[in-house]
Amino acid sequence: MTGDSTPRPRRPERLKRSQWIGLLVGLVVFLVPLGAQFFGMPLPGLSEPGHRIFSVFLLAIVLWVSEAIPLHATATVIILLEILLVSDKALLPIPEGFDAAPYKSYFATLAHPILMLFLGGFFLADGAAKFDLDRNLARVMLKPFGRSPRKIMLGLMLITAVFSMFMSNTATTATMMMVVLPVINGLPPGDRMRVALALCIPVAANVGGIGTPIGTPPNAIALGALTKEGINIGFLQWMIMAVPFVLVILLAAWLLLLVLFRGSQQAIELKIESSFATSWPAKVFYVTAAATIVLWLTEKLHGMSSSIVGFIPVVVLLSTRVFTTKDLQSIQWHVLWLVAGGIALGSGVGASGLDTWLIGLVSWEQVPAAMLIGVLALVALVFSTFISNSATANLLVPIGISLAMSPAIGINPLLAGVFIAIGASLAMAMPVSTPPNAIAVSTGIIRTKDMAIVGVLIGAFGWALFVLVAPRLWELMGVMPS
Repeated sequence: MTGDSTPRPRRPERLKRSQWIGLLVGLVVFLVPLGAQFFGMPLPGLSEPGHRIFSVFLLAIVLWVSEAIPLHATATVIILLEILLVSDKALLPIPEGFDAAPYKSYFATLAHPILMLFLGGFFLADGAAKFDLDRNLARVMLKPFGRSPRKIMLGLMLITAVFSMFMSNTATTATMMMVVLPVINGLPPGDRMRVALALCIPVAANVGGIGTPIGTPPNAIALGALTKEGINIGFLQWMIMAVPFVLVILLAAWLLLLVLFRGSQQAIELKIESSFATSWPAKVFYVTAAATIVLWLTEKLHGMSSSIVGFIPVVVLLSTRVFTTKDLQSIQWHVLWLVAGGIALGSGVGASGLDTWLIGLVSWEQVPAAMLIGVLALVALVFSTFISNSATANLLVPIGISLAMSPAIGINPLLAGVFIAIGASLAMAMPVSTPPNAIAVSTGIIRTKDMAIVGVLIGAFGWALFVLVAPRLWELMGVMPS
């Protein structure tokens, strides 16, 4: 036998028909605004840089919706096109009076402070999985819930939600599914509690991510856009705003699952076999993770921003070799790039005046402020049901914040940014809505119909709760910056 035994690289998967269509449509919509400007038929009231960014914006919409190329690849396309079209190194002449941003500022979005916050979260999440901390905590935290199926399901939801606040909701769901599947398999085949237990994990993972800035990418996208407008929300401040609502939604979801999927068993056995790692690297990780979370929660006391705190575990775990090169390679860099693309798109939309032009197309002053906030959250919820919640937030957050800040509207931009992020996270009606949903459906226990009913009801309840209650409550609590 001759030849090199090195495995050959895998060939890229062939594009589906829908992806080819997405590429074609993306190219067409990209050329329309540019062509209109080039052939002397500009869109009324839109600046020349606005036409260029409008092309990028439309292309991003088509590529993110069709997934003709990976979501994170679309983010890199956005950054490159903005450099080539509207930066100080643009290939096309920059009109007089337009303050072109340095090309370095678009590259700098790949190291935006919000990304450092998320990177720290990824290190903690991957470390928890590496040292089995997640399974061990689940074992310890589930003990007080006894053997009652109802109480165990409540315990599973609370633990999943807490994990999802600090870990990837995908990793959280995969971990907790390993915990709950043996329990489900121990129930009779026709017992409806099987469906409830399988559904409660993705529901709790989706809702729990709302609770912290690092819980889900839409939160980071909203924070990045708000920071650009001078509105800074601390880690603890976000939790004070979000966690009470997360708990209420979880309680409502638990009751809904109990009503829809009544079980026949009075007691079930929950066995989770694992033990806490006691190696030196594990102990370093435990101390680092605990210190990071404490520093996040005490930001006002020490004055370090949450992004700086988030970079601490990166430095410590790499310097102490607790994280190896292989661990570093497993970090979800594609998510960071996706968020960076959203931040870059928001910067371009604002700098070119495209946001003002888009807002001016509708007489928003006729819409009550409370209704407008609700509409933004609802649009995010609907969009995110069928496309990535990160893509939804990337597209809607810049427009929503600009709309809120326009003189004709005059509402708190924090509400627009946060509610769009939350609306995107509340979308969980379809298997494609979120990775946790896809993982749960892959077990074969859940029907799409059951997931749709539960997802629509929880999404609608969460939307109404935030829109009708949150603004007034946050104002009374004094946690909503002006």
